[in-house]
Amino acid sequence: MRQFSIDLNCDMGESYGNYKIGNDDRVMPYITSCNVACGFHGGDPLQIEKTIKNALKHGLQIGAHPGFPDLQGFGRRRMQIPADELRAIIKYQIAAVKGMTESLGGKLAYVKPHGALYNMAADDAQVAQSIVQAIQEIGQDIAFMGLAGSEQMEGIAKKVGVRFIAEAFADRRYTPNGRLQSRSIEGAVIHDAEKAAAQVLSLAKDKQVISSANTMVKINAQSICIHGDNPKVADILQTIGVLLRMNGIEKKAF
Repeated sequence: MRQFSIDLNCDMGESYGNYKIGNDDRVMPYITSCNVACGFHGGDPLQIEKTIKNALKHGLQIGAHPGFPDLQGFGRRRMQIPADELRAIIKYQIAAVKGMTESLGGKLAYVKPHGALYNMAADDAQVAQSIVQAIQEIGQDIAFMGLAGSEQMEGIAKKVGVRFIAEAFADRRYTPNGRLQSRSIEGAVIHDAEKAAAQVLSLAKDKQVISSANTMVKINAQSICIHGDNPKVADILQTIGVLLRMNGIEKKAF
């Protein structure tokens, strides 16, 4: 019998100052990889440190989650930044999380861009190049997590020898061409735990999802994300865990 396993990742540490975002403490027992906000779209030094400590306590794989310098827009607004400046902005964020992780006895395993930076890199070679170059300059053993099916992200990473981790989403609808449906469209974010769990099962076992047009889209992913700021995240992850166990699928870091 074929054995299945899947990595479950979540965006975490996005609270800052007096603002609380997400349900990190409730989420950590159910995931295998933790994307730590770097302070530009969310997070602050104390939250970064707390998040890394909790991730290490739960035995989670740690990744840096850099975004545009857009705290007011939570990193979800597109920004046009010169390539070299963008590379430095990303490098700065990765270096901060890597250094703090290592100071606590851990290791930074990967980088996953956030929000608008992620979506732009999926189709814009220059943006993807800035991210990959920043990763290279920090450490060759750091992987790049990006959208499954993105030729820009995967192609540029593989060309220079950076390991690429293809990612899919538990709580986002897909368009027929395999891209994430815009959050401006009603229903683009999945809040129903049963529907999100069913999508994860389909991704893990069959490498496909049902698109917004009710067509099947092939998606070959090594990691599946659930957004930490989804108000139903804890319920969704519990339901996912039950469904995976029922189908003999192991939760395992890539």
